Amino acid sequence: MSASDHHRMLRIADVCDRTGLARRTIYDMMRRGAFPAAVKVTNHASRWMEVEVEAWLEARIAARNEGKAA
Repeated sequence: MSASDHHRMLRIADVCDRTGLARRTIYDMMRRGAFPAAVKVTNHASRWMEVEVEAWLEARIAARNEGKAA
């Protein structure tokens, strides 16, 4: 992953596509602290850091796998 990939920002539609979650679910999870917070880039636009969304997905996969025998 290049340095510029660490700063890639995603729109809500991209976050929904990557996670399979609905927009409302993402915002509800953010309010509970269960999903990465958005970055406010203008008064009318928010974006999510790609690296944070990917880390959240990887953590979910790891949690699923914790209970399984190798």
